[in-house]
Amino acid sequence: MSSINLTNHFLIAMPNMADPYFSRTLTYVCEHNEQGALGIVVNRPIDMTLQALFERLSLSLKSSTFADAPVYFGGPVQTDRGFVLHLPAGEWQATIKVTGGAAGAVGLTTSKDILEAVGRGEGPSKLLVSLGYAGWSAGQIEHELKQNAWLTVEAKDAILFDVPADERLPAAMQLLGIDYAQLTDQAGHA
Repeated sequence: MSSINLTNHFLIAMPNMADPYFSRTLTYVCEHNEQGALGIVVNRPIDMTLQALFERLSLSLKSSTFADAPVYFGGPVQTDRGFVLHLPAGEWQATIKVTGGAAGAVGLTTSKDILEAVGRGEGPSKLLVSLGYAGWSAGQIEHELKQNAWLTVEAKDAILFDVPADERLPAAMQLLGIDYAQLTDQAGHA
């Protein structure tokens, strides 16, 4: 399992996931290498809109396109810091380009310049803003997979950006041909 690369994959929390940060979550893996992994939980909106976030950051949001979009709990690491998943990846000061789908690479940006561009109506056409991220140390995600904590499937941009938050987990499960409601919390090994 040490040679797997889960970049641009969804991690689907199994029903027996005891960690309250990840119970019933869908996490998008932005980077996975020998040092570990970084992902964003994409189905946990918090009680904040982009408009409210922009006001808190003293930024103006001229376009109403994203004003009511929710901000997400991206994971338990650096919850005071913003992370923007977006399509296309574009050129920003601090962006990880995630290999991605037909429309080009998905980007994960942590620099404020992307929010300033969104505020002017010049940002990416699709985005998801989170506070915090999920991080795994070297070998940790592989260990969790062996413990049946997660299912994995290659990510689809449409699930990230076009499907409502509460439907993303079942939509990712459908990529595997599985109904989430039928999953059991009993683990088995073949």
